[in-house]
Formats: sequence, C-alpha cells, structure tokens
Amino acid sequence: MSYVCSKMVPMLVDVQQLGEDAAKLAAASVWPLADDELTGTLRAAYRLEQAAAALQVRLVQEVTARDLPAAHGHRGTARWLRSLLTLDPQPARELADRAATLDRHPTVQQAVLDGRTDLRQATVIAATIHDLPEALAEIDEISLADAAALARQAEDTMIEMAGRLSAFQLRRVGERIVAHVAPALAERVDQVALARQETRARRHRGLTLSLPVDGLVRLSGMLTVEDAATVQAALHPLCGPMPADDRSPAQRRADALTDICRLALSTATLPADGGELPQLAITVAYDPLTRTLGTATTDTGVRLPAEAARRLACDARILPIVLGGAGQILDAGRTRRLAGGPLRRALHIRDRGCAFPDCDRPPRWTDAHHITAWTDGGPTSLDNLVLLCRHHHRVVHHPTAGWRIRLGEDSLPDFIPPPTIDPEQLARRNLFHRRQ
Repeated sequence: MSYVCSKMVPMLVDVQQLGEDAAKLAAASVWPLADDELTGTLRAAYRLEQAAAALQVRLVQEVTARDLPAAHGHRGTARWLRSLLTLDPQPARELADRAATLDRHPTVQQAVLDGRTDLRQATVIAATIHDLPEALAEIDEISLADAAALARQAEDTMIEMAGRLSAFQLRRVGERIVAHVAPALAERVDQVALARQETRARRHRGLTLSLPVDGLVRLSGMLTVEDAATVQAALHPLCGPMPADDRSPAQRRADALTDICRLALSTATLPADGGELPQLAITVAYDPLTRTLGTATTDTGVRLPAEAARRLACDARILPIVLGGAGQILDAGRTRRLAGGPLRRALHIRDRGCAFPDCDRPPRWTDAHHITAWTDGGPTSLDNLVLLCRHHHRVVHHPTAGWRIRLGEDSLPDFIPPPTIDPEQLARRNLFHRRQ
C-alpha cells in the first residue's frame, strides 16, 4: 500500500497501519531468508526505524511550537514526553533535545529523511555546525556572509562523510571540520572554538549520585576535558589488572576511584566537615551473645550488609554505641583509632604493601585487616593485623571465598587458598614485596 498522506487518509491512520504492518513483519519467520536477503532486510529495517524516529522528531517539534506541554501542565517538553509515552527521564530528554537541535538545521534533518544519515549522526552534525558561524565570524577578515557560507559547506561535507563514518567518528572529525573546508583558517578557528567550548563545559559540568537500586548507586556526570584528564591520570595507575584478576576494566576504574577517595579520607588535608575531619559514619547492630555484627546503616541512610560492616571495622575509627530495643542510645564509648600511629608504621615496614599473594599495591592503598576479627575479640596488635588493598580485603571477607590468613613462624603473613584454587592448600606469600 502507499503511505503518502492525503485528505482522505489522515496521517494518524497511515502511521497506525504502518505500525501494524511492521509488527506483522517482526513476527514473521526470518530463517528462510538467504544471507544477502537477511543483510538487506536488516538494512531496510534500520532505515525504517530511522524514518519512524525522524517522524517522532518532527512531531515533537510541532508539539513544542504549539506549546502543548505547558498547556497540559508540564514545565518542559521532556517532562511531557515522559508522561505521554511513559518514558524514562534520559530517553525523554534525548528526544526533546534532538528535536530542538535538528529544528535549527533543516538541511541535516532532511538528510535523515533522505536516508543519507541516521539520527545520531544528524544530531552530531547539527551540534557541530551550530556554533561554527559565530566562531568563524570572530576572525577579523571573515564577514558574516562568508562565515555562513563556510558553515553550510562544513554541513554538506559532514553529511557526505556520514556515508562512511559513525556518529562517534563524525564527532571527532567535527572538531577539525574547518581544516577540511578552509585549511588556512583552521588554527585560528580552533582556538576560538576551544575557548568557547571550555567556557560552555565549565558551565555544564556536574556530578550526580543516584539513590541506591539493587545495591548499586549510579554515578553520572560531565567533566571538562582538563578535569577529565586529571581524573584519568589519578585512576590509571590503579586500574591495571592484578594476577588472576577477573574484574572488567569498568570495575577496575570504579575500585580505583574508591581507593583514591579512601586515601583522601585517611589524610588530614581535607577541609573539616561539621567540625571534624571528613569520615564515613556507620551504625551497626551488635549481638553481645553471639558477638556478631548485623546490618549497618551509613549516615546518609544507606543500608550495608554485615560483611561490609566487618570489613570497614578492620581499619576505621570506631565509636561503640549501645542501642536499646527502641533504638535509643544506652551507652556510648570513646572513639579509638585502630592500627594507627606506630602500629600502622610497623605494618608498613613488615608487609611493604598489600600482603595478598603477589599484589603490587603500596601501603598507602591498604587497610589494616584483623586476622581474627575485632568483633570476635581479636586484638589490635601486630600479630593480628595484615595489610590488604581494597580488592583483596573484599576477597578475604567474602563468605564463600575460602581464603585463610595466619602468621608463619617468622611472623610474616601466610595465605591459605581454598581447595578450589589449590587442592593441597599450600601456604602462599606475596613475592612482589618480599625482596630479601
């Protein structure tokens, strides 16, 4: 059938029919297709998706022009889209922002309808071209008319490039697009564009920590290029894989960021917070009969499992507080620092870093772990402590890991692996730090 709109067939009917036809095709068997038919159909399906998405963009543009979100009681288009289409915040913002961006660049939007670009490529091209005329106009010998002409030439060049480059690649090319259309001006335009970019980036930088969901907190935000380079330089030395490390690169970066923050908290250089040095405050239920820790709660109200409480208790400021059945404070002890001062320095000298077999983390990235748990009556003494980095601290505390620690006859820590790693369970030591 034809999907061209007419006075007899409104657009809504056409779109509904197209949706029904697409649903039937999606349910059809694809196994009979030959290889070339399969790949050709996949390309056609992607083209169909992009055309449908372009229609969404045009509809959102018209909705915004009519100010329908405000008429329906919403403060912005993204919020209205969340309500109308039951969208999550991020895709709603992306659709609203894409509609606004492409509305300013009809040539780029037409390229999507013509199948010359997809929407991600088009959004990159539009964003790249948006500030280009003003940046070009800041060059003394370029008139506003010449700047507009060069911007159109850059736009056409990037649309042509979209046939070979993905959106990510186009973004990188767009950073130097003037070099393609006016090489003699590229250096000066880059200086202007980078200065404007830095100003804009400083304005939009930010960091957000979400509420916990399934034990995870989403960390999201944006940094300037300079700040990101600083963060990457700090993370990189801590992101290398360890022996038998099964963490993904993303997990190693997350652990490295936590290690850096723990190091900062362990120093006295951070500004005071509420009259005290910055610290992590945790309330833990304690059963004096079984001498066990229960669920922990941070000072922000986030709950942690007992395993995390035991791990944190290894090397932390401890303030014992006895709570009654209704949660009232019955008794509060004195704050005392575990494994501090001369004892901590002695651990540094003895273990020279994380003592777990062959770990290379230096002393400053470690916790002082109680071999016999402090909550089980283990003393805070050199013979009951061992240095462990955050990763291996988690390993030895994990209830199913099966690693055991003991001091050898020479008072150096031995690590007994579980049978799954070594059926003979022969003691292991860190060979990286031991040099004698």
